[in-house]
Amino acid sequence: MSTVTKVMFPHSRYYGKVTPENLMFNSNLQYFSHRVSIICALETGGKISFQEAYTQIAELWQKLDKSKQDLAI
Repeated sequence: MSTVTKVMFPHSRYYGKVTPENLMFNSNLQYFSHRVSIICALETGGKISFQEAYTQIAELWQKLDKSKQDLAI
């Protein structure tokens, strides 16, 4: 994995019980975290409004919650 890829898309190890559902949710959770940090940086830098940042994060949260329900975790 290149240095740019590691910086742009960090991936942490999973230490819980290894099941397909848990691994998928862990991946979804890391994606959520990564996107939230990008959205926060855009809002802090004045590229998007507070309301737009809030809306995007709320949509991401709904998707993460739905994935948790779908995976029956």
